[in-house]
Amino acid sequence: MRRSEFLRAVDDEFGGRASSLVSDLVLTQLGGRTADEALDAGVPPRDIWLALCVETDVPIERRHGAGRLEPRRR
Repeated sequence: MRRSEFLRAVDDEFGGRASSLVSDLVLTQLGGRTADEALDAGVPPRDIWLALCVETDVPIERRHGAGRLEPRRR
């Protein structure tokens, strides 16, 4: 997962709350860092996404493949 895919996944899942969750929610699985702090520290975006999902109780079926763009149709 790339950073852009992470940000897209967060926006798709949380909508208007996305930016505040990324900047304010402390993720216990990431050593008490916010998602922004973890990104700045070089934590892989996929690990951050999964920690955010656990912390906010996102159903498992919505965790995998999130943030990817749909393949282009010909």
